[in-house]
Amino acid sequence: MTLDETVTREKDVLRTAALEVAGVSHFYGKRKALDDVSFVVEPGSFTVLLGLNGAGKSTLFSLITRLYATRSGSIDIFGYDVGRQPGEALRRLGVVFQPRTLDLELTVMQNLVYHAALHGIGPQEAKRRARSVLARAGLAERATEKVRNLSGGYVRRVEIARAFLHRPELLLLDEATVGLDVKARADIIAQVRSLVASEGVGVLWTTHLIDEIAKSDSVVILHEGKVLEKGLATEILARSGAPDMRAAFVKITGAEIQEGPGQ
Repeated sequence: MTLDETVTREKDVLRTAALEVAGVSHFYGKRKALDDVSFVVEPGSFTVLLGLNGAGKSTLFSLITRLYATRSGSIDIFGYDVGRQPGEALRRLGVVFQPRTLDLELTVMQNLVYHAALHGIGPQEAKRRARSVLARAGLAERATEKVRNLSGGYVRRVEIARAFLHRPELLLLDEATVGLDVKARADIIAQVRSLVASEGVGVLWTTHLIDEIAKSDSVVILHEGKVLEKGLATEILARSGAPDMRAAFVKITGAEIQEGPGQ
């Protein structure tokens, strides 16, 4: 490969979206859960998928992670089609599902080492990486504790550390702060935003909570299976003429959003 070809290839990689959802629809029987959904998550960006419960966020999440097959439209992770090239696509992806998925009877370290093995990472390297991600998350002293003994906020922080163990370039988090108190929610968001800032990770953060959005975030508003608005939070506010994101959401969707971690 010539120098010019190498430079061109590197530029193409830099231009490739971390996640590109293009024309995706999905049905449950005759009910359309997603209707021609399209948006992009850029590398090193924090993108919020905002919508009420039932908007289709979890369905889309399941399609991106290939729990469901994509039958209409396409989903690419760094240029790799999730349906046709799942190995290449999914190895670049870290996931935090809404339900808790750690083994309660194992220690934090044991959970991480087991997860690493699923990615083909040997035990010594797994322990080294686990110590590193736990230290980054401020959880080093929790490594030998059983997950059963951790608070909900600490469990979530461990799950995020686990998702980053194989060094993905894209993180998906589905309603990661549901059921947590205000401080735990703030800690989780800060942990994820630090990965964006320090590691250049692309993040898709699904939520129904307006106060989790920063002005610098990209936002995709999903309502009843359709994308009604997308862009930087500041751009959405300007286009809607609303004084804040809550008012913008109500104006765009015609639906009142319920605040509170338990919703």
